[in-house]
Amino acid sequence: MNERLWGILVDSFPKLLSYGVRVTIPLTVFSFALALVIAVIVALIQYADVKVLRQICRFYIWIIRGTPLLVQLYLVFYGLPSVGVTLDAFPTAILVFGFNEGAYMAESVRGALESVSRGQMEAGYCVGLSYMQIMLHVVLPQAFRTAFPALSNSLISMLKGTSMAATITVMDMFRQAQVINGRVYESLGLYSEVALIYLAFCTILTWLQRLGEKKLASYGGDRA
Repeated sequence: MNERLWGILVDSFPKLLSYGVRVTIPLTVFSFALALVIAVIVALIQYADVKVLRQICRFYIWIIRGTPLLVQLYLVFYGLPSVGVTLDAFPTAILVFGFNEGAYMAESVRGALESVSRGQMEAGYCVGLSYMQIMLHVVLPQAFRTAFPALSNSLISMLKGTSMAATITVMDMFRQAQVINGRVYESLGLYSEVALIYLAFCTILTWLQRLGEKKLASYGGDRA
């Protein structure tokens, strides 16, 4: 590695890391929180088998899973202004990432809900619990324990996917790497550096996922 490139990488690292902490991580957290809310609502509607609402949810999942994320970003950020709806880049990214990942996560949550024995519902009714009480205190806790690995993988995938926000001018970590590269023309070095930072972030999340799975497994063992 030549001295010039080394100097560029040393100078750019704190800038990239700063944008990763200040923009990429918050974007991931807000988007994932929205996706989780959407996923739970959509999964509960399908689990309850409310006919009309269930069809709406299936249509939403079909549309989102059948169209590319990049196209969805462009439709909202560049397309909606033509009909008078204009959103800033960061909120647009949160909305699109949230609704996109929510469709995939909804299927994970739905599968986890259906893995809980229907006898749990009957037992809940027998002790006088309402439907919502059974869902909140009996079914959902068990379902989330089952869905935790899949939801954790969705979080890691979303963290990496936020790099696409650069295409709608969000100044995230990847966009900052593009800006720096536009001045110094060291594509291989800079993009390798930002890839390593993403790798570090994802490694931390993977470690937290394993820790969470161990905690949930021990909790399940204690319950048993």
